[in-house]
Amino acid sequence: MTDRSASARSRRSGPRTRVAVVALLAAALGAVGTLPASGAPSQGPRDAVREDAVPKDSVRKDMERLVRDARFPAALLATADRDGRARHYTAGVADLRTKGKVPVDGRVRAGSNTKTFTATVVLQLVGEGKVDLDAPVETYLPNLLRGDGIDGRTIKVRQLLQHTSGLPEYTVPILKDVFGKARHTYYQPRDLLDIALKHKADFEPGARWAYSNTNYVVAGLLIEKVTGRPLAEQLTERVIDRIGLRHTYFPGVGEEGIRGPHARGYDAPRPGARLRDVTRIDPSWGWAAGQLVSTPGDLNRFFSALLGGELLKPAQLAQMRTTVKVPDGFSQVKGVRYGLGLSRTPLSCGGAMWGHGGSIPGSYTYPGVTDGGRAATIAVTANREPTRDAFAKADAVVDAALCRK
Repeated sequence: MTDRSASARSRRSGPRTRVAVVALLAAALGAVGTLPASGAPSQGPRDAVREDAVPKDSVRKDMERLVRDARFPAALLATADRDGRARHYTAGVADLRTKGKVPVDGRVRAGSNTKTFTATVVLQLVGEGKVDLDAPVETYLPNLLRGDGIDGRTIKVRQLLQHTSGLPEYTVPILKDVFGKARHTYYQPRDLLDIALKHKADFEPGARWAYSNTNYVVAGLLIEKVTGRPLAEQLTERVIDRIGLRHTYFPGVGEEGIRGPHARGYDAPRPGARLRDVTRIDPSWGWAAGQLVSTPGDLNRFFSALLGGELLKPAQLAQMRTTVKVPDGFSQVKGVRYGLGLSRTPLSCGGAMWGHGGSIPGSYTYPGVTDGGRAATIAVTANREPTRDAFAKADAVVDAALCRK
């Protein structure tokens, strides 16, 4: 799982999720000029969506252009204005075989947006006095983090959420397998951590910043230890149910499908290869770092509620929004900064958006919320680029939606 920045970095680092530039075969989508696009208004992020009104506006044209030029099988977009009025758009096809219609606000694997949910629960525990951000991880998980240059007595809880712990990445050794022979393999959280601990620390805690999914596996284990309850339950009760995310859930053990209306997810193992259907996967390898399923509308609602103070006390929200610099070259956009499970990305029109982003086999999602209350989330049904700069094109749709007057 990666956020938007991690996806950009993967182009240089080999076995990351956003590593391939794939040319989609024209036959896979049929005639490009006939790809469908639609937009449907609703009265709010939690209202039922209607498809009987299809506005011919610039957002719809952006979606049509994205599917045509970037060759994603499907794209879904949800926008919300400052008053919470939402509009939903789709483009492409839900299934390359049947050419079925893309479900409006359909469910997708949310990937690393899960990290923001996990960070939110940790910060809620901080607000309840049960966790100290500047305490060593050892305080809550004694003897857990031990390895070459790795010691839980020197890593702070804050550094997990901020990606400054130096913990090595567990996804690199298994990434090829989870796209292939291990796609249906169940991983225990400790399995994931054990994979990471076989490797040397990337750097001393606090020395620099480097994105690592391992940080959030440890954060998930911390939540379970402090609360005495399963992570899935805590995310559901403390976040999902609390703000009424009706289409977001944490898949159960062994659950490989996606509940409810959804487009198929695709992947091309190498540039130029035919897209293959990877909708059914065991997402347990993502766990606290990337296992959630959601919709663009629900992700808008989540990030809006979070930034609006509905989930955290002011002190903890301020900590989450306190950012550090992301290394140059990590992101295609200059000036990206990272807080505690939350990224800040400059907008082309000035100002910035807050969000995260996520990538996992079959889907790529990119949400953003402005300080002024506007929200936009795009989801596309491939997480390795069908064409060069395909994700940059998807991100640009969100930027345009948030900057549009």
